[in-house]
Amino acid sequence: MKIVVLDGYSLELGNGSPWEPLSAFAEWECWDRTPADKTVERSAGADILITNKVVIGEKELAQLPDVKLIAVTAAGTNIVDHEAAGRRGIPVCNTPAYGTDSVAQHVFALILELCRRTNLHHASVVDGEWNRRGDFCYWLKPQMELTGKTLGIFGFGNLGQRVAEIGHAFKMNVIACARRTMEKPAYEPFEFVSKEELFRRSDVISLHCPLTDETRGLVCAETLAMMKPGSLLINTSRGPVVNSRDTAEALKSGHLAGFGVDVLEQEPPAQDDPLLSAPNTIITPHIAWATDGARGNIVKITLANIEAWRRGEPQNVVNKAYLKQA
Repeated sequence: MKIVVLDGYSLELGNGSPWEPLSAFAEWECWDRTPADKTVERSAGADILITNKVVIGEKELAQLPDVKLIAVTAAGTNIVDHEAAGRRGIPVCNTPAYGTDSVAQHVFALILELCRRTNLHHASVVDGEWNRRGDFCYWLKPQMELTGKTLGIFGFGNLGQRVAEIGHAFKMNVIACARRTMEKPAYEPFEFVSKEELFRRSDVISLHCPLTDETRGLVCAETLAMMKPGSLLINTSRGPVVNSRDTAEALKSGHLAGFGVDVLEQEPPAQDDPLLSAPNTIITPHIAWATDGARGNIVKITLANIEAWRRGEPQNVVNKAYLKQA
């Protein structure tokens, strides 16, 4: 059996290849990155393909008759043609909930930076501003306290629930909009609300929804106009959930007080992306998931997915076409 890792660079942990345990299963090789025109060549003869962002579609699968399992080292699996894989009896397995704590902590890193502007003030002190002013304190931006503010969570899966728990620990009033009916958490105050009510009532909105036809462009001129003047928006879900141009306009007008974002409509962004020049915006390069702990979890779950498949009991299967015939 042969295993090929098509783009392993993002999971390197600094202490040797994290994929060494694959030796217990089969012969394997790992490529840091694989351009589209090399996917078939490098995947040839592989029984198992491990991919993060390398696309495996109908065209590729038609030329790879040996593939029996596709393991995606992420929660999202839109890079794989689910139907084409299912028709060939190939399960597509993902790595769910690997980075819940990592992403939730990044959400609050963005929120707190927007509220307190710690890096801006640090830079000003290093630049001599404190000495020039002569006072015992100063601030360059308003200092916002979270206590008593309303935190709106759009999407209440594992991630949304974890962010809500942290918000509650900050003594925020938590409201959430969920796709399906579920039990309320034990803490108070908490409410399930409609999308419209969430946008109208929240002081801080954090997005935790998948990218679907319904959520694409969720944040747009219409929903931004619903938000309280001076509120904050955080997006660590998927870039196209937010309309960049409309959000940049809301920031420029001052209606939206701040935007913390880890994902963009185009990654890497074009130099003319309006958010790059929007005021009160903090952009991080898709790193909310990238703590050592979360990346280690991805490897562990992927190895467990391979072991389960070898036992004839594939787990974390996401392509319905395979599940229907399994």
